[in-house]
Amino acid sequence: MKFTKEDQNLYETSLHIRKEVFVNEQKVPANEELEYEDESVFYLLLFEGKPACTARYRMVGDKIKLERFATLKEFRHKGLASELLKYILKDIEKTGKQVYLHAQAYITSLYEKEGFVKVGDIFYEANIPHYKMILKQK
Repeated sequence: MKFTKEDQNLYETSLHIRKEVFVNEQKVPANEELEYEDESVFYLLLFEGKPACTARYRMVGDKIKLERFATLKEFRHKGLASELLKYILKDIEKTGKQVYLHAQAYITSLYEKEGFVKVGDIFYEANIPHYKMILKQK
């Protein structure tokens, strides 16, 4: 489901998933995790009725940046992040805007399967290796 920060219940659920994954597991400082919240559009995916996966996007200039893909540990390896990515891409395709993201290096294959390509060298955000990836135009 798609929502904005104003939907407090869904937003808090999304934040819980992100905190578990990024802050608790990956040790990202909480203040780095919580940025650009007011300008983002959020998504939450349920698995068997339970919140499992979240992501967001925001406009950066004239481009759309996908961010904060996070899946709770107990729901991983079920294809949920891929399903959520496909849903978001379908939702934003009508904009015609270029889409990009900063993917953690270990998960780039997830994005490559949906048409993203690596651009440039590896870099670090929050001490985690990333690649910039751009969605190829169809």
